Amino acid sequence: MMELSTLLLTILTAGMCLYYFVLSKVSHFEKLKVPHLRPIPFLGNMAPYIFQRISLAELICRVYNLFPEAKYVGFYDVTRPVYLIRDPELIATIAIKNFDNFCDHRNFVNDNEPMASKNLFGLQGDHWREMRKLLSPAFTSSKMKMMFGLICECADNFTNFLVTQSGKIGKTYNMKETLCRYTNDVVATCAFGISVDSFKNPNNEFFLLGRDSFTFDGRLSIIFFIHSHFPLLTKLLKLRMFSPKMERFFKDIVSSSVKVRDEQGIVRPDLIQLMMETRNKDQGPAFDIDEMTAQAFIFFFGGFDSVSTAMCFLVHEVATKPDVKNKLREEIDHVLRQTNGKPTYEAINNSMKYLDAVVNESLRLYPVAGFLDRLCVKEFDLPPATSDGESITLKPGDAVWFSSYALHRDPKYYSQPNKFDPDRFLNDEVDNSVYIPFGLGPRICLGNRFALLQMKIMLFYLLWRCDPEPDAKTRDPITLDKRSFVTMAEGGFWLKLRARKSKDPVA
Repeated sequence: MMELSTLLLTILTAGMCLYYFVLSKVSHFEKLKVPHLRPIPFLGNMAPYIFQRISLAELICRVYNLFPEAKYVGFYDVTRPVYLIRDPELIATIAIKNFDNFCDHRNFVNDNEPMASKNLFGLQGDHWREMRKLLSPAFTSSKMKMMFGLICECADNFTNFLVTQSGKIGKTYNMKETLCRYTNDVVATCAFGISVDSFKNPNNEFFLLGRDSFTFDGRLSIIFFIHSHFPLLTKLLKLRMFSPKMERFFKDIVSSSVKVRDEQGIVRPDLIQLMMETRNKDQGPAFDIDEMTAQAFIFFFGGFDSVSTAMCFLVHEVATKPDVKNKLREEIDHVLRQTNGKPTYEAINNSMKYLDAVVNESLRLYPVAGFLDRLCVKEFDLPPATSDGESITLKPGDAVWFSSYALHRDPKYYSQPNKFDPDRFLNDEVDNSVYIPFGLGPRICLGNRFALLQMKIMLFYLLWRCDPEPDAKTRDPITLDKRSFVTMAEGGFWLKLRARKSKDPVA
């Protein structure tokens, strides 16, 4: 009896300690008098997302909109207090002017999974700085020009397949899968020097691994959530974000590429080459195969999944807006006449103003990352959140978020913010301080120019040769997926594509 009573007392004491620990966490903003939405113990403000009532981007946007006069508001990411910064000037102060105080992201994956934890996104401090400096030359304008022809070949394969398969009658496509095949081929050739045609060879290992591993509307979102909020549990259960098979695949690809280049003296202007060259330098770190694999992996991850998702939103908006599609096609036909049917890098990337505007507007409405995070590494004084508030000193470890989704849909900065209107980017209506689809400051997405180039080339070739239009399975307007950690459409992206009927614009 004594042992049972001792056990019950221990459980009761532990339960009370846990309750008061959680209670202290979720009273953080109340003590500081920061505007916030009252949290639920153990769930914080995440309950509507956890129970799949609203997407994460829309949930954060809802809290953002509750306090329109505040510079920042409190948000409870389960039990973790987060400062959701609303004021564009304060966002720039944190992300740019005082970057050294907020130079890190939280690493959402533990060190037991090096491929997912040691890539550029997860690296912190000086190690991040060294890696960023090393990889930056892979994305210069000169490198983009060199990759242009390779990307166009992938777009050519992509549209030839669609024209041949759909013909004049047309066929309904799952655009996420179709566009993943295009981005898969682009990344394989531009990052790894491997020629892959995912339309002629639909079951190639590059594509199958990417498709099976990067599905954020189910298992991966759940695992990501557990990694983010319960790191000890992930270690205990040995719960991995990505399979050992995928890790071995990428490690083998990188290792064999390094070996062949060493033996045959091959030099390519890509990520692997840049990392190989550090082995012969006297100064700076020499990155081993594991770290090289991690960087190659994050490039594949971003190029395969994030960019293809952004393309899905883009093609959906063009296909469901005939006036936009017609105006864009006029610009494409003009460029084809000017270049005699052989579009150039300068024509597509620099001179097509309406194409730029359409891509930018799609990224405004649907930023793939609905929010951006920064981690405080040095003490920083936040100004009062409201006119009657007090300054707050952030400590190392404190988290701040910027909601790109909420900023992009704030009527204070955008007229008719929920309307797809590319013209706003042609009329100097957009303030760059509130347009952050790729982030901002020194930790802005390194591959943003590469992503934009892929998107522009894809849309150019698609409208040149095909006619995308809504299908019975198309959901318009789009509803955001309530299960996904990233911005996705509920029910997927479905469109009918048919070979373009109009005459050759070059003729």
